[in-house]
Amino acid sequence: MTLFILIFSVFVNLILGLTVFIKNSRSITNRLFALLALSLSGWSIVSYLSLNSGDYQLFLIRMTMFFVVLSNSIFLFLSQIFPDSSINFTRRLKYIAAFCVLTLAITLSPFLFTGVKVDSVGNITPIAGPGMLLFLAHAVLSFLAGPAYLFKRYLKVKSDREKLQFRFVIIGMFLLFTLLPLTNFIFPVLFSNSSFITFSPVYAAFFAGIIGYAIVKHRLLDIKRTIARSVAYLLSLGFIGIVYGSIIFGISSFLAQDNQISSVTERGFYIFLALLSAIIFSPTKRFFDRQTKRVFYRDAYEPQQFLDELNSTVVENIELGIMLRHTTRVIQDNLKSQFCYVMIKATPTAHERLIGSGELNLSEQEAVLLKQELIKTGKKTVMTDELGSDYKVLKDVLFRNNIAMLVRLLPGSDMTREAMYYLILGDKKSGNVYDKQDLRLLEIVADELLIAIQNSIRFEEIQQFNVTLQQKVSDATEKLQRTNKKLRELDETKDEFISMASHQLRTPLTSVKGYMSMVIEGDAGKLTKQQQTLLNQAFVSSQRMVYLIADLLNVSRLKTGKFVIDAQPADLGEVVKGELDQLTETAKGKKIELKYDRPKKLPKLMLDETKVRQVVMNFIDNAIYYTRSGGHIKVTVAEDESHVYFTVKDDGIGVPKEDQKHLFNKFFRAGNARNARPDGTGLGLFMAKKVVDAQGGSILFESTEGKGSMFGFCFDKKKLAADIQ
Repeated sequence: MTLFILIFSVFVNLILGLTVFIKNSRSITNRLFALLALSLSGWSIVSYLSLNSGDYQLFLIRMTMFFVVLSNSIFLFLSQIFPDSSINFTRRLKYIAAFCVLTLAITLSPFLFTGVKVDSVGNITPIAGPGMLLFLAHAVLSFLAGPAYLFKRYLKVKSDREKLQFRFVIIGMFLLFTLLPLTNFIFPVLFSNSSFITFSPVYAAFFAGIIGYAIVKHRLLDIKRTIARSVAYLLSLGFIGIVYGSIIFGISSFLAQDNQISSVTERGFYIFLALLSAIIFSPTKRFFDRQTKRVFYRDAYEPQQFLDELNSTVVENIELGIMLRHTTRVIQDNLKSQFCYVMIKATPTAHERLIGSGELNLSEQEAVLLKQELIKTGKKTVMTDELGSDYKVLKDVLFRNNIAMLVRLLPGSDMTREAMYYLILGDKKSGNVYDKQDLRLLEIVADELLIAIQNSIRFEEIQQFNVTLQQKVSDATEKLQRTNKKLRELDETKDEFISMASHQLRTPLTSVKGYMSMVIEGDAGKLTKQQQTLLNQAFVSSQRMVYLIADLLNVSRLKTGKFVIDAQPADLGEVVKGELDQLTETAKGKKIELKYDRPKKLPKLMLDETKVRQVVMNFIDNAIYYTRSGGHIKVTVAEDESHVYFTVKDDGIGVPKEDQKHLFNKFFRAGNARNARPDGTGLGLFMAKKVVDAQGGSILFESTEGKGSMFGFCFDKKKLAADIQ
């Protein structure tokens, strides 16, 4: 019986320690807990052997004390950090660590026990040495400081669940580290009685049992899933091993009696058994998986199946009452809850509702109190067991109504507002608590349920106000039609005015421009340099006015379908040069360096030269206007095998990124352009794109705000070649 207890204790402690370590090997708490389990296993083994080995009795007794000191030391450190995942080695902890290492070294030397004596009855008593004082000091430190630290950390915990976890750890460790020194030190050394040492593994098994229960029942260290898998795997191995060993033992006994069976046949039997074990391992493991799930996961469910069922229910039902009754039933059945309800706050058109499945008797006063207290928590999901003493009122309401969890169905992350909807869950029928998988799944369900409720309530409102809504729609439609008719009339009036004004302005402006050109060329007499400069500026401005009027006329023609491209053979390089000649003085006046790069020879293209000149003039004029004094502008005409390109690149103000996608829309101007040039119309780039597109070309554009822009276009040489036309 004692041997069975020993094997069971060692087995449970090793599994528990290994599982905790694998779950989170980086956590110092998990590491120390695993080391403690390993130390207890070693202590159980050497304690048992020290009573049954005469030749190595003294060594085994010293090893027993070694494991006692090691376990006490681990407990001392664990009590100071549990349940944290890291440790800060202060000077005090370093001194304690040095003291523990020194005590461990003493336990293996003659300073602790110089020898053993056996009385007439056969009781073995170790002979204490001078190192016993150090051992006692270490024991006192462990038994006083360890629980004190653990209790101090326990007082700082606010959550009831964490307090419960601490209680299990405190109870388990207190019993273990109280009974252990009594039976393994005080009785043998002070009373010469070693008979109680045989019960040592029982304490370790009891400790492992308490911690195991806390893991399964109260999520201590959150390793229940790993333990379930490990137990299933080890039970499978144990079963296969027992079956295999039993058959091997039987065959060996049979073969020993029959000397006529050859060694080849014997090996064949063993190979057959090995193959059979390999074949039955998988179904055996599946069997033990099912059994361990019944123990560890009585509340198990398939998350994806749960979500699919919930989605199907939400999609199939739009009426609020039916939808909520079905969805709460799905949640209750999968999570194994005693009840599941959704509480909907009262609105101007509907009273407060509580819809769900199961038995929940929540009064109106309690519902009001519940909503008020929930805001104070600042949490979306509230678990009753985890509420601290700061929320006593809320906790009392939840306990009175057997509510285990409450989820506020609230969009966004602001939890300071009162929610319109609440998901209320009762305790699990099994008595277990909601685990992390439940919480993660409920977060998904909460968002989906919120949308479903909102849709159903909107559907209710639509049904309730269907007639009124239809009338409002009719009124709004009629009003919109009148407004649209008025807008169309205004738009037509505007187009007529623009067309008329453009035609009326064009004739006198042409005369002004012609006379100004004659004066500049000297037909009215010789001009001074200042007069020449001023007249050139006036001529450029009048040219801009001509282009503006042309843009207005073209916009009007686009509207009426009279926009026509008059394509004639044209040299793009010469077209650009002609426009540059008019703008050179303007660029010099702003101290802007204006460069023109063109090939010596370009093929002539079939283009509407007048409209292309407008585009070229617009691009260069914009570059000059929006480039600061001292800037640089490079105008380029280039070609490759298939296209002819025209680009204007400047280092001006650029175009903001958010405005670039609207830049070629009618009447649109970038924000920084409006500030720099308030008198612009927003038609230049719009018409430029229309002109280029109408001739089969493509607009080129790049810009970085504050660094400059590149505007241009390209034409396909083959499509617009003059010889083809």
